[in-house]
Amino acid sequence: MRKLKAIIDLTRIDHGIMLCIAILIGSLIAGGALDIEKYIFAFLTALMLEIGTFSLNDYFDYEVDKKNKRMDRPLVRGDISPATALAIYFIASPIGIISSLLVNKTCFIIALISLIFATLYDIKLKEIKIVGNFYIAFMMAIPFIFGAVAVRRDVPAIIYFFAFLAFFSGAGREIIKDVMDFEGDKLRKTKSFPTYLGIKKANLVASIFIISAVSLSFIPFLVNVDKRFYLNPFFLIILLLSDSLFVYSIYFLHKDEYEKCRKFTLFAMIFGLFAFLTGAILPIK
Repeated sequence: MRKLKAIIDLTRIDHGIMLCIAILIGSLIAGGALDIEKYIFAFLTALMLEIGTFSLNDYFDYEVDKKNKRMDRPLVRGDISPATALAIYFIASPIGIISSLLVNKTCFIIALISLIFATLYDIKLKEIKIVGNFYIAFMMAIPFIFGAVAVRRDVPAIIYFFAFLAFFSGAGREIIKDVMDFEGDKLRKTKSFPTYLGIKKANLVASIFIISAVSLSFIPFLVNVDKRFYLNPFFLIILLLSDSLFVYSIYFLHKDEYEKCRKFTLFAMIFGLFAFLTGAILPIK
């Protein structure tokens, strides 16, 4: 059980599940023909690439995580070895790429490009965290588009809008995580928002990204971008819960309670996904 927990902590399965939900939302909103086999391979692509790249991330972050006393990391705790983390990357990543090819060629291209950039990020780009922040945010946004192109060729405008919201909230969350890693990043001479601007200004930048996402999130409800979300009370109720958690996370951010802030932003993103999903499957007539 300890080894199993270590692998779950290493691979951050919760993030993989969120990616699968984003893919599902993208496909449902796109309205393509239901193909269970395609869904299975699309989900498998997301899970395997997420498992592989997170494992590689912790492998290369091992020394920095020790400096930051990140006891939430199984490699730091000694529950799993760096060699095992590296092996998981080399097993999971090819499975993800093969799975994407079984969806369609467009999904294969997206998956391959994502894996290449994810690997570059883990090895080198994370040293320039300002670039890495936006890369990670992009990776939070692309599953919506991946889900749409899995079932049809053209992508509805609302999909790009939700991807944009995911990008903004993801960028804010990544900057918060940089503040948490500030001491280790100074040791590594990593270029991040906190090392350039200082912690308080970095917190402000993170807040701007999150508040921007919250403010823009009401557009599908107020403007008829897509009739399934326009004045949809089911969508609005869950969206308000998500946005409230985002706003509450900023409160913890400016009280320097970063771990609470990180957790609240994660819960906010989960509820945000369910708000999009609810609007897609419970449209008002």
